[in-house]
Amino acid sequence: MKKIFSATISRLVRRGNLKLTFPDGTTMEVGDRTGKPVHVRLNSKRALRGLVFDPAYYLGHYYGTGDIDLVEGDMYDLLETVFTGNPDFKYYDSRWNRLLERVRYPLRWLREKNSIRRSRDNVQHHYDLTGALYDLFLDEDKQYSCAYFETPEQSLDDAQLAKKRHIASKLTMGRPGLSVLDIGSGWGGMALYLARNLGARVTGVTLSDEQFAVSRKRAKAVGLDDEVRFLLEDYRNAPDTYDRIVSVGMFEHVGRPNYLTFFRKAGSLLKRDGVMLLHTIGRTDAPTTNNPFIEKYIFPGGYIPALSEVMRAVEKSGLAITDIEILRVHYAETLRHWRQRFMARRDDAKALYDECFCRIWEFYLAASESAFRWQNLVVFQLQLAHDQQAVPLTRDYIEHGEGCLKAREGDGKARAGGPRKFPQEASI
Repeated sequence: MKKIFSATISRLVRRGNLKLTFPDGTTMEVGDRTGKPVHVRLNSKRALRGLVFDPAYYLGHYYGTGDIDLVEGDMYDLLETVFTGNPDFKYYDSRWNRLLERVRYPLRWLREKNSIRRSRDNVQHHYDLTGALYDLFLDEDKQYSCAYFETPEQSLDDAQLAKKRHIASKLTMGRPGLSVLDIGSGWGGMALYLARNLGARVTGVTLSDEQFAVSRKRAKAVGLDDEVRFLLEDYRNAPDTYDRIVSVGMFEHVGRPNYLTFFRKAGSLLKRDGVMLLHTIGRTDAPTTNNPFIEKYIFPGGYIPALSEVMRAVEKSGLAITDIEILRVHYAETLRHWRQRFMARRDDAKALYDECFCRIWEFYLAASESAFRWQNLVVFQLQLAHDQQAVPLTRDYIEHGEGCLKAREGDGKARAGGPRKFPQEASI
């Protein structure tokens, strides 16, 4: 095993400064000695076997158990060394990993066939962790999805505000009083933003008990509980019809067997002249399987789609795509902020859970950032409608809408969140 692993890592890291200590105490160094030094210690033979057999799963797994330690550098430094050490060689494209992929691929439907009960269990696995954990690293509004960085130096809070503004502008909400469905409403930030700044009447649906309770409390605290209601409900059971539908960071939990169900249900909930905005993580390459570590420890039942998989379901749903935007690197920057914040308060996270939990989350945040920065992950923003004339002919309205919303956000009442009066016709 040691010989196989040594040969692989030597091919993988041609640039960089990586030192490895094996379970028998021997060491090896790879790379050209440039960049930040990283020293990895393998504490058990099973860790070595795991890295040879399936590194996509076992690197994070055995880091969590303590069978792998970082003596110098951190997990992000290690992943940067691995993913940038040799652009011409990718371990996940080796013959062995392609074989693993072929074995996993036929089982994908079983793992992703999310019934209403199973969807609820999957959501609660992640989102019903104590809210104190998410307070450690999220922005003030608790936006747990990709931010929109208008400038590289923008703060996380400002970039998350810009994300809400960007999405709201694509919803083309030209007058107050429009009804909006927020599918996967999280801790309520998007719903409250639309009500506060655009006079919308919003219904948010979530399967997380924790998010449901926090969202209702937030709406009441800012006097918007008459304009915004939250339901502990699956999207498949969402009531009524709506002028607008928004879904941010939820589609990744739907599962491929349910894509057509999702878009057909959205089509039935959206009025004939309505507009929908879907914000989801996506991949730039062909359809594949879930990352096995993420599947087990972080998001069971989830899947990150290729655009071709999404489009196939949209085409059969009766909805039409009216705009597509690809957000590149924005999520890498978002995750950088989250990772740095988490690591700065790691002791607080350990007090909430334990050392194993912290190591797993270190790996999750670092690996996710790496995937958006150096691999194949991006964010899709898809605008959909029944009528292709439901949105303006050019994209100028997005920038115009953002400008109007910036002015409204500057209003003290708008920031504080109290009820506001709107003109009969708004300017976006």
